[in-house]
Amino acid sequence: MRSLIWFRNDLRITDNTALYHACARSDQGVIAVFHVSPKQWQSHDWGPNKVDFVLRCLAVLKESLEVRGIPLKIIQGDRFSDVPAALLKLAKAVQCGALFFNREYEVNEAKRDADVTDAFENAGLAVHAYHDQTVIPPADIHTANGDIYTVFSPFKRKWIDTLKQRQPLELRPTPKKQAPAKVKSDDVPTDVKHYRSFSDAVRDHWPAGETEAKRRLTRFINAGLDNYKKQRDLPALHGTSSLSPYLACGAISARQCLLAAMEANNGRLDSGKQGPLTWISELIWREFYRHVMVGFPRVCRYQPFKENTTALKWNDDDALFERWCEGKTGVPIVDAAQRQLVQTGWMHNRLRMISAMYLTKDLFIDWRRGESFFMQHLVDGDLASNNGGWQWSASTGTDAAPYFRIFNPYTQSERFDPDGAFIRQFCPELKDVDDGDIHDPTTWPPLMQQALDYPEPVVNHKQARLRAIAAFKALG
Repeated sequence: MRSLIWFRNDLRITDNTALYHACARSDQGVIAVFHVSPKQWQSHDWGPNKVDFVLRCLAVLKESLEVRGIPLKIIQGDRFSDVPAALLKLAKAVQCGALFFNREYEVNEAKRDADVTDAFENAGLAVHAYHDQTVIPPADIHTANGDIYTVFSPFKRKWIDTLKQRQPLELRPTPKKQAPAKVKSDDVPTDVKHYRSFSDAVRDHWPAGETEAKRRLTRFINAGLDNYKKQRDLPALHGTSSLSPYLACGAISARQCLLAAMEANNGRLDSGKQGPLTWISELIWREFYRHVMVGFPRVCRYQPFKENTTALKWNDDDALFERWCEGKTGVPIVDAAQRQLVQTGWMHNRLRMISAMYLTKDLFIDWRRGESFFMQHLVDGDLASNNGGWQWSASTGTDAAPYFRIFNPYTQSERFDPDGAFIRQFCPELKDVDDGDIHDPTTWPPLMQQALDYPEPVVNHKQARLRAIAAFKALG
């Protein structure tokens, strides 16, 4: 039998569960397929940085597949609703008797997969779907009462206990070369409609593909992991793995990352060196947000996890929102963070928290506007992680910071960018300001303020904090 392997956010040949099983169970070979869905991507706030990165990773994947005799077909349609008929038509045209794919967990993606499954089974074709996006499938983690975890710490303990029971964790091997199929690969588009403007600077920051992902993982494990706990919160340093875009599109698997961290920690999950343990915890956070998304699908529908927070009366000041988007709030650490995002397609995780909390607490602007803006610019845009982070910052989500715990952006800046090196990188108009003065423009004397081409802070932090606390208290 010949089979069709449907790629989505799993753009790799190593440790790809569906690809492995498709090759193992198909004695007449495998045909690969990817569906381009530009209008659907737009409705999901995919920006040009993410789309371009996915297409570039897809082009690298195509080369890897062709070396193994697996052609890649590209089909296009505006929306997910176009996928079932298009896939079925292709399967019949290339004489495939089965479809293999790895599951996706978002609401629209899950419905698309169910519709595809129905279409294939109604046509008498087999469908094989696998859990691959997480180390442990979201449906496998429950409380003692069978409930979905909504707090990270107990979820993490259960996740670790579950994984220990399932050891050893193994990676799926790359497929062997198959006999060449009499099917020609399609060209991977370099652009698609609605997405015409791609950034060369972002492309330079983020080379595409599985080989690059593996290179970054090896470099991080060898040179960055031991100091990760100390350096991960310092945006002026290269203290993070820089793997998030590759995880988001599946150019590398979460299992590969976890195993590499465990090997560096003598095989241990919850004891040993602090660097590996801290990174393992971050990988579990990624799993937690997917677990929440499956258990509470309303978070995929622009709804807060804490349902009572739907009553919050957010500030609809468009001018303030634009100042935040452009990095012109008058708060240097926030402005530098926003400019990093726009210029590089990525933002340091500590800065994501600072910037998100500033928008939602200081400016009291709806978190959904910030969530969308991030997705439209992030090369690593990922619904579960992005939504989880924004709702945490806004105190509307699971495991959320208490509403009265509000970051002071000036003290955050002093703590995590003490000499202002990161601020100077993205706010060059402040390059000559002394280290001690650069964090808080409210302390600058009038002549200094006038001499700099930099805006005054758009709000008073202390007053804004009190306003946010009062709004949450009013919820009862």
